[in-house]
Amino acid sequence: MIRASQVTLGPPVVIGRWIHHIDEFLTDHLILTDAMALSIIHYPHPTLRHRSKPIVRVDQRLKDLAQEMLDLMYENEGVGLAANQVDLPIRMFVANETGRRGEGQEWVVINPVIDRPKGSEASQEGCLSVPGIYAQVKRPKTIRLQGYDLQGNEINMELSGFLSRVMQHEVDHLDGVMFFDRMSEEARRDLEDQLYEFQTTFDSMRRTGNIPNDDTIAKQIAQWERIYT
Repeated sequence: MIRASQVTLGPPVVIGRWIHHIDEFLTDHLILTDAMALSIIHYPHPTLRHRSKPIVRVDQRLKDLAQEMLDLMYENEGVGLAANQVDLPIRMFVANETGRRGEGQEWVVINPVIDRPKGSEASQEGCLSVPGIYAQVKRPKTIRLQGYDLQGNEINMELSGFLSRVMQHEVDHLDGVMFFDRMSEEARRDLEDQLYEFQTTFDSMRRTGNIPNDDTIAKQIAQWERIYT
């Protein structure tokens, strides 16, 4: 995010804190560990519509990915970034409502669940996966956020204000929901030309081989899910 009925799961296994067998994951893990550095993908990349599965194990690679996500978020002047925005089909997001490194609180949230919504208010939102597009989005004023950090510690907090909005925006991403999906059909029509430009760019990059086809993306998603979900 740019400034402008669920079941609570048990904690993921943290490698080094609890014993866990990893032989079955080794081949996929080595392949994906050698992958290129993370980058933010743009609408309408298929991974943005993928509903992320819960993470069941945390290792050093996942911790490194979380740090890379924070770095990308700051570099792009964002306040939140979900894993599927960097083409990772895992249920994790990072956030810092200040958007500035070294200020405010950094969040890495695994397997987030939002409930107890109260009130309603509209405010402007933007998104790093559709840079340049901003619109009013109505969301609950207050929520409860549940999840886990990278050490397996439980997160259980009542949130309100801008931080509540950031968390809701990122959890939406993990469910394959874009912020403009929350808008009325009439309001979304105002964004059609801008979204069409993203579609045109995506199609062009597909034709030149800069974005893989759907089958290749599906295989990559399956590899990540075998490791962490």
